[in-house]
Amino acid sequence: MTFSTATPKPFQVTTREENILPQARETGQVIPEGPGQDATAVTKDGPTVKPWAHFVAGGVGGMTAAALTSPLDVLKTRLQSDFYQAQLRALHAQHPLPHKTTLLSIPRSAFFHIAETVQILRSIHQHEGFRALFRGLGANLVGVVPARSINFYVYGNGKRLLNNYLNPEGKENMWTVHLLAAATAGIATGTATNPIWLVKTRLQLDKNNATHDPLSRRQYRNSWDCVKQTVRHEGIRGLYRGLSASYLGVTESTLQWVLYERMKLSLARREAKRLATPGYQPTWFDNTEEWAGKFSAAAGAKGIAAAVTYPHEVVRTRLRQAPTTIAENGKATVKYTGLVQCFRLVAKEEGIAGLYGGMTPHLLRAVPSAAIMFGTYEIILRLVGTTA
Repeated sequence: MTFSTATPKPFQVTTREENILPQARETGQVIPEGPGQDATAVTKDGPTVKPWAHFVAGGVGGMTAAALTSPLDVLKTRLQSDFYQAQLRALHAQHPLPHKTTLLSIPRSAFFHIAETVQILRSIHQHEGFRALFRGLGANLVGVVPARSINFYVYGNGKRLLNNYLNPEGKENMWTVHLLAAATAGIATGTATNPIWLVKTRLQLDKNNATHDPLSRRQYRNSWDCVKQTVRHEGIRGLYRGLSASYLGVTESTLQWVLYERMKLSLARREAKRLATPGYQPTWFDNTEEWAGKFSAAAGAKGIAAAVTYPHEVVRTRLRQAPTTIAENGKATVKYTGLVQCFRLVAKEEGIAGLYGGMTPHLLRAVPSAAIMFGTYEIILRLVGTTA
């Protein structure tokens, strides 16, 4: 069955069908209809288009995920920088990994990286205090809420508008729609929120000790002080350091959205076939399977996208680092001056492995974070009566 998206109107569906058919109607997806399935069976009104719902749902989802995974975000940022590589190399010297890769060495390496992550987290807690695990969370939340709100708003509504324009006949043309909507959302989000992420990164890298030694005081007192020092020493352009890497990172968010949509489509088709069976009565297991499938789709899409495009994360963090030295005239000297130069310098000084620094804690944080964020997003959209 093919649905037209020329004019989004309320329609009538059965209770279980409302989980599948509104999405197909909005996006032009083709959901197979089996014998005995009546798409017009009336029980209650289906959800209508509410553009603002994507903005609210995205912000709440991002805020929830950021708060729950903050310690791993701090660790990931530090391991991506070049300030904490000495500590990492010391751990590797104590527990060297085998040079030759075998079937037995793979689980050992995986266990070592996880243990390493836990050990560094404990070190931060012991030497800098519990609050250090949540350093930059304020700036992170200030950035996450608008960033996720903008991203989900632009993507959700862009997908609908692009589908109406590129897919007026309701034909299945999802790759083009998802790619364009995701890329537009990524560019808009990166441009609007780059100064916030720069402040968050510098605060997370601003190390201090619990001993209150005056020689080891933090460089920045708070977020506003970080903004003032950045503008004073680097100018307004300093707030947009790493923006080129953010644009490169659009490939990750685009790949994540496309994979998530394709996984959701597969789940919807599978559910539609099951519901098409004559006499089939939905049970609690169907609802459980539906939500578990969406959580798994969000986590899987993020895991694949993050692993494939991870080096841009390291480069973006390096570009956002605080200046190495500040001259007497107030001018800052930065080690990494541009996207290509940063890639080359990291690869030269640290090897290709340097471009994957902090990947383990990043995946440990990003995968559950994506599941929490997208799950919250879907739940809020369901509560307000609209579709993802």
